[in-house]
Amino acid sequence: MSILIKNGRVIDPDTRKDGRYDILIEEDKIVKVDQEIKEEAEEVIDAEGCYVMPGLIDLHVHLRDPGQTYKETVETGAAAAAHGGFTTVLAMPNTKPVTDDRLNIRYVHNKAKAMAPIHVLQAGAITKGQKGKELADIDSMVAEGSPAISEDGRSVMDSLLCKEAMKIAAECGVPVMAHCEDIDLMDGGVANDDEYIRKQGLRGISNAVEDIIAVRDVMLAGETGAHLHLCHCSTYGSVEIVRQAKKHGINVTAEVCPHHFTLTSKDVDAGDANYKMNPPLRTKKDVEALKRGLRDDIMDVIATDHAPHSEEEKRRSFTAAPFGIVGLETAVPLTISELVEKEYLTPMQMAEKMSYNPAKILGLDKGSLAEGKIADVVIIDPNEEYVIDKNTFASKGRNTPFHGRTVRGKVKVTICDGKVVYKDKQI
Repeated sequence: MSILIKNGRVIDPDTRKDGRYDILIEEDKIVKVDQEIKEEAEEVIDAEGCYVMPGLIDLHVHLRDPGQTYKETVETGAAAAAHGGFTTVLAMPNTKPVTDDRLNIRYVHNKAKAMAPIHVLQAGAITKGQKGKELADIDSMVAEGSPAISEDGRSVMDSLLCKEAMKIAAECGVPVMAHCEDIDLMDGGVANDDEYIRKQGLRGISNAVEDIIAVRDVMLAGETGAHLHLCHCSTYGSVEIVRQAKKHGINVTAEVCPHHFTLTSKDVDAGDANYKMNPPLRTKKDVEALKRGLRDDIMDVIATDHAPHSEEEKRRSFTAAPFGIVGLETAVPLTISELVEKEYLTPMQMAEKMSYNPAKILGLDKGSLAEGKIADVVIIDPNEEYVIDKNTFASKGRNTPFHGRTVRGKVKVTICDGKVVYKDKQI
């Protein structure tokens, strides 16, 4: 199969190309990138007016498989990813059972190879059962192909155990992805700890819940030499912690989610649990710090923390409902609408934070449109305006606070391994 992409604005952080180019794909490889390609192809895609970027890579998704497939499966989550422009995703291990051994890693990888249109990678848990008492067999999970370890959904509160895990991860050459949450400070909180939230009768989650563990983990990373990746940063303190860590040569990267740079705690409706997520939506001060951190390349990655739940679960009261929103199919328009159009990020920075940097963090030979590379490509119309409709999602999850929101930036085509795995009806 050959595909010729013509007339698009190619934005490639690897080669630093940013201009009008054609791309020729044969089988699963990019074979030519030039300003005018005259060779014929079996399929020609006119990308006039569109960004052509390396396929997006999401470092943080929850596919709920195994164990909670009524919420999502490898197949439906991967389909949602393709719709959102992602060609690779990293699934978190808080499944049922917890993905804490090589057999569970193998299950997800084998299922993905058989059923997913994109690449699905599985992170391994740091501790057995995510109980925080005994380390999982990290070496064997890495040997099975897990490119990272994480206790996402909670922190490893035992600092000595966390340090030992970082030592092993450093030896294995994989990052430790940290969900920073001091569980002893949570105190039943369900939203940000501020006056607006308290007036709605909700218990708060303070910034310190995140910042304390972020500081601890940065210090442990400095001692062990591990690559620490801070997940879903939400506070102005986290941005400053990452800034200082990098200044002192500690190997730290960090991600921000679209909901955290788009909404504030004042958007929260206590009658709608689709606004309930962990970490919670924070104040305007936090949101502005996150956006500046992305702009200044302190924060390296935009990731979704895609966390599907059933409609029944999210119809419960704000206190009783589970944390989490879906994000794979809204990440591109929110990034363009909130960051690119408002000039916090250039389109090149968007490609870096959604493809090139995630590839480097996981040690993948991806995030590039260079000749000879695997043909993982996304075509995005940055100017197309539309209204987000949760009922069109490929994900089983419909739990989003963005339903009905007008945005710009539409994924038109997703190509994975040289195959078109998603095409918008209007291209």
